[in-house]
Amino acid sequence: MLASDLDPTRIPGHIACVMDGNGRWAEQRGLPRTDGHTAGEQALFEVLDGADDLGVGWFTVYAFSTENWRRPVDEVQFLLQFNEEILLNRQRELHERNIRIRFIGRRDRRVPRRLVRRMEEATALTRDNTGLTFTIAFNYGGRAELVDAVQQIVDGDTRRVTEQTIARHLYDPEMPEPDLVIRTSGEYRVSNFLLWKLAYSELVFSDTLWPDFRREHLYAAIKEYQDRDRRYGGVGGPEA
Repeated sequence: MLASDLDPTRIPGHIACVMDGNGRWAEQRGLPRTDGHTAGEQALFEVLDGADDLGVGWFTVYAFSTENWRRPVDEVQFLLQFNEEILLNRQRELHERNIRIRFIGRRDRRVPRRLVRRMEEATALTRDNTGLTFTIAFNYGGRAELVDAVQQIVDGDTRRVTEQTIARHLYDPEMPEPDLVIRTSGEYRVSNFLLWKLAYSELVFSDTLWPDFRREHLYAAIKEYQDRDRRYGGVGGPEA
């Protein structure tokens, strides 16, 4: 699949990815699970490049969930350090490409303060950039996001709650709802990802393990998205 096979007028404005299959990729090769995460970095930035080249406005990835703390301690420690190293090694490059970096998720005591500082530095460095917004969901859970939003509303003594009230209290109120959500590795579930925002997202599931996911797989997912009729609860016709 090539970029030229896509309709340039119907590129999704916001693509979100559940990057699944790093551990299985490594295990299939007799490697430590951590090697799969390292291999996944190449896939991430190739796909990010592909999205940027197509003019995608927002690209969000599920990097570390609130449930991932249940993994083996050595793997969790590796992921914390690995994500910090990615920020150190990549933020300047992304800044030079006019990409804006954002984070969503809880910054509680389990997240090392040093990593939080790296997140804040990357956000501040790229805040005024006007290109693609690259959002990293770290220590993120869709249920946790809703709980935190409701707690803020309760603390604010709001008398009437609407959908707009909740949306304003999510981790990033400016983030648009994803048009397309891609999950790799042949799993068919959303795994507590962006539960509020993906109400009308198109879901595309790929059998490819994340470290093997490349531009052509991204383009194939976008082509499947473009071939669908998004009705938003209606009865058909052109997209809203």
